[in-house]
Amino acid sequence: MKKQNLSRFALSLCLPLLINPAFAAVDPAKASELDNKLTPVGAERAGNAAGTIPEWTGGLPRDAGKVIDGFREDPFAGEAPLFTITAQNIDQYRDKLSPGQIAMFTRYPSTYKIPVYPSHRSVAWPQKAYAAAHRNAEATRTVQGGNGLENYTSPLAFPIPQNGLEVIWNHITRYKGGSFIREASTYMTTPGGEYSWKTERDRLAYPSELLDYSPETSQNILFYFISQNVAPAREAGGITLVHETLDQVKQPRMAWQYNAGQRRVRRAPQVAYDSPGPGNMRTTDQADMFSGSPDRYDWQLIGKREMYVPYNSYRLASPDIKPEELITPGHLNQDKTRYELHRVWEIVATLKSGQRHIYSKRHLFIDEDSWTIVEADHYDSRGNLWRVSENHIIPLYDVQAPISAGEMTYDLLSGRYVANYMLNQIKNPFQFGFKFKTYDFAPSTLRTMGIR
Repeated sequence: MKKQNLSRFALSLCLPLLINPAFAAVDPAKASELDNKLTPVGAERAGNAAGTIPEWTGGLPRDAGKVIDGFREDPFAGEAPLFTITAQNIDQYRDKLSPGQIAMFTRYPSTYKIPVYPSHRSVAWPQKAYAAAHRNAEATRTVQGGNGLENYTSPLAFPIPQNGLEVIWNHITRYKGGSFIREASTYMTTPGGEYSWKTERDRLAYPSELLDYSPETSQNILFYFISQNVAPAREAGGITLVHETLDQVKQPRMAWQYNAGQRRVRRAPQVAYDSPGPGNMRTTDQADMFSGSPDRYDWQLIGKREMYVPYNSYRLASPDIKPEELITPGHLNQDKTRYELHRVWEIVATLKSGQRHIYSKRHLFIDEDSWTIVEADHYDSRGNLWRVSENHIIPLYDVQAPISAGEMTYDLLSGRYVANYMLNQIKNPFQFGFKFKTYDFAPSTLRTMGIR
């Protein structure tokens, strides 16, 4: 048995695999590992034995590059790929690729490639986020069969996870920079590479950061979120409001939509689970790679492994790159991407008996330093691999927040794909530090925001 497989097997023996009951937080002695053996968010502090993954030494400093119109200078711009994985040499690297990545080489053997660069553990969070994670390690636990949290302080519920459900909760509760405004574009493609697009302006706020924060009214709220279509003109005016809850079984996600043509605000309970997303090419709960309640799946922790994943994708977010340079037939222009070798948590979500979802299984890979899903494979009702998602992340070093520079979902059957959260040519795409009030996320506010 290979060393990597042995370590994953050993880990699987000591950790619960399928989770339904509530689990207690770790004891103080175990939590103390966050100060030495582990990073403050629970990643392995040491590099790998081969020296191809470096030690974590604190991430990029705040002054790692210039910030111009909201775009961060690429601190690794001078680096060249170590090698490029293609359909011709894939067998040399197969053990460090996801099933979805391998399927992309089969689907697009002449054009798909993975350029691999030196690895940099560049992610850093602010000290207040580290302090919250440390507190949660000793206090937070799952409730309602694992579908809710108690004694939780944002961000990062389980820096030392004990099972697959806690790992997915870490992705859901990871640090995103606090409350922010984001403007980003979505491109929906045809197999030939033609595309339609729209630009959205999003607002996200955490309850504890509201100017009129009230623990009583926000006790089950994870965050408030508004997405408003701003371009092109034919799309402008539509708005979706979400109150994301910590326990969506006890209190389901609350959502409303404003229709600019009708000038009406309606409840939108369909904004959840497998309702269609942009271009009908991904589901609602694929936003942010996975979002919403985990209650319809059993979550199995496979372990940790080393993989080539999208990372430090500053080039992809460059304001100098035009959409027609990025959107190519079948997949993103891979010459604009960057992949690195990193350790990831591997989990498999299997649809529970009696539950409904278009995906019978989801195979997820979560970066250990940011707790962001970087690769995700989605299987249809017959158990066949259907869609492949990749999340190209960049650490915004000046604000110490890892964010997405582009989220791809590739449909292996149709040859279409959707590119979400693209930042190119949008001035100041991310703005942090906003102080909102509860009223800013009230359903009655949508009508005043709507434009036509």
